Amino acid sequence: MEETSGGDHVSAGSGERRMKMKVMVAIDESDGSFYALKWALDNLFPTIATVGTATPDNDGMVFLVHVESVFHTHVYPVGPAGAASYPPSTVVDSVKKAQEERSAAILSRALQMCKDAQLKAESVILHGDPREMICEAAEQMQVNLLIMGSRGLGTLKRTFLGSVSDYCVHHAKTPILIAKPPEEHNKKQ
Repeated sequence: MEETSGGDHVSAGSGERRMKMKVMVAIDESDGSFYALKWALDNLFPTIATVGTATPDNDGMVFLVHVESVFHTHVYPVGPAGAASYPPSTVVDSVKKAQEERSAAILSRALQMCKDAQLKAESVILHGDPREMICEAAEQMQVNLLIMGSRGLGTLKRTFLGSVSDYCVHHAKTPILIAKPPEEHNKKQ
């Protein structure tokens, strides 16, 4: 087998290749993030061959990262002059449980897409600001490429709401690809 400059391994004579790439795809509930995952599976890992024994050193790998926003509990004063306070634990517990269930459903769908493409994938759930957590995770995992979807915010909305992908483009220390769906994909929805 000869090695090409990108870390890909090419099998001599067979025309098959095995990608040696660690890719991180940021996943949330948006169609844009699932489009980005589909794009990565279709374009980066389409010809992964089953030549020889697959090991972590010679196989492509996808890390699916989902970031849950931190749920802030508020303390409500009770009693005279707020002498005692308590967080409404039943509310906190139910919101956290709903958030965990939603995250599990999102990652389950993404993992199934990777399984259908016969590609190894690991999922990670992080807690915090998605912009910062995605950049930190990409650096810590030492991925070769960070892939994100685009929600297609206009200039005004992006200015006020901020864009996770825009932040990552400017702050991530790893190469980043924003997979923006073609115009006809947006019209179907």
